[in-house]
Amino acid sequence: MTHTSSRTNLDGLSALVTGGSRGLGLLLAARLAQRGCQVTVAARDEDELRRGAEWVEEKTGRSVSTAVCDVRDRNAVESMVRQAEARRGRLDVAVANAGVIQVAPVASLDDEAFEDAMATIFGGAANTAMAALPHLRMSEAGGRLCLIGSVGGLLAVPHLLPYSCAKAAVGALGEGLRAETAGQGLSVTTVHPGLMRTGSHLQAEFGGRSSKEFAWFSALSGAPVISMDADRAAERIVQALEKRRTRVVLTPAARVASVAHGVAPVTVTRLSGLAARLLPRSPSADSSVSESADDGMTQGHSIDRPATSWTEKARRLGSGLNDRAARRYNQRIPGPPTSA
Repeated sequence: MTHTSSRTNLDGLSALVTGGSRGLGLLLAARLAQRGCQVTVAARDEDELRRGAEWVEEKTGRSVSTAVCDVRDRNAVESMVRQAEARRGRLDVAVANAGVIQVAPVASLDDEAFEDAMATIFGGAANTAMAALPHLRMSEAGGRLCLIGSVGGLLAVPHLLPYSCAKAAVGALGEGLRAETAGQGLSVTTVHPGLMRTGSHLQAEFGGRSSKEFAWFSALSGAPVISMDADRAAERIVQALEKRRTRVVLTPAARVASVAHGVAPVTVTRLSGLAARLLPRSPSADSSVSESADDGMTQGHSIDRPATSWTEKARRLGSGLNDRAARRYNQRIPGPPTSA
């Protein structure tokens, strides 16, 4: 991680990061700590939080506080925010980053997938924002709220429909809060990252032909040029917080896709339809495959990866870089290390 001087306009501020135990949230916590922020990281898993806090201290030389919290629970979020404020005497920065990723054709999804995505991604962002805003308004430094959306919320991505729906709601929340809090001495920044190498493919849930879904997702999300180094993304996000920017779209591919969708939405939707035809079909849509092949959602770290020529090519394209990112950023990888 590149060293950043702590003498910035974030120096000495109190910051809260949800989903901060691994991946992008962990890197955001580290970048804020480097700038001299007093950071509280929140997540559901106590052991992950402990490892994440140790990681930040090792990388930055600064300690962070932790808070176990399920962002889907409004009462728990309000308690977390009060806890973070009590530890530091105030709250100046809040970053709503917690989320889930489900990868599957829509024919392999049920209502629970949409409900979980909305509750965790949108509900978590809304709960965090609503609990934090009264405290951010009182910040003498001028409060900063950051909501982590996605390019998937700016245009629907095939086989990521629950995720796209929830991230679209986060985008609307950010725009609405920015408008309604104007003139109140605080800023709202909504960030829409494109593909990033965070190692999240191991925590994502895959349905339908889960091995094939895992292969294409992990390959693309880790592919050079198409995807972005997660540490660089975290730095860009913290810079946006410093400058109080309203909206940030990360990666050139994401910016092109966002602009194209705004200018020619019908054309982009047709191209998405063509892309969807190249992705694995749901077993339930193929009469040659038994229904038992469609066996619910499985997390990436639990999926067998047969060494077929197709999956091996996918691994070489991007999974190797993503696996390295997972090891760096506290993502869970059961079993012994691999050469990736």
